[in-house]
Amino acid sequence: MPQDAPVGADPPSFVRSINSRIPSNVIFCNRSPRVVRPVWINFIGQPHRYQDLLPGSGRRMTTYVGHPWMFRDAATDERLLVNGRELFLPKAQENAQPIMVNITLPVYTLKERCLQVVRHLVRPEHYRNLEIARSLHEDLEDQPSIVKDIQRISRRVAQHLIEEREAELQ
Repeated sequence: MPQDAPVGADPPSFVRSINSRIPSNVIFCNRSPRVVRPVWINFIGQPHRYQDLLPGSGRRMTTYVGHPWMFRDAATDERLLVNGRELFLPKAQENAQPIMVNITLPVYTLKERCLQVVRHLVRPEHYRNLEIARSLHEDLEDQPSIVKDIQRISRRVAQHLIEEREAELQ
């Protein structure tokens, strides 16, 4: 019998691995100038970090169909793209060739890039001393986080499912 989640608990994540015995051979290729941290999202939606990839390097891996991966800048935890998306979800292989997984920098907005530079140049305890808008102080203090990104993607999936269900009922 399913148990109710405790009051105030986060809803279950839609971004998590499913139990699969179908292997998928991949090559993670770091095509960025950053040190990349591969992150597997486990069966309960928590990130599990793997060994970093140096710029221009690659690594063969065996993962499984339905096991999501995200990739982060190892130094800053900024999101990186995988084959042009935030999330890589392996599929069944059609032939014996491994799947190429290209990790690249996203096109950051000017604001995102400026926040990255300021975070690199200024210690967090000095953000409030900068003569900038208060909202930018808050943006600087809101550090990148894979957990926040997993929650954001999970909310988008949940919203999409709600919209699909409502469309079916009409």
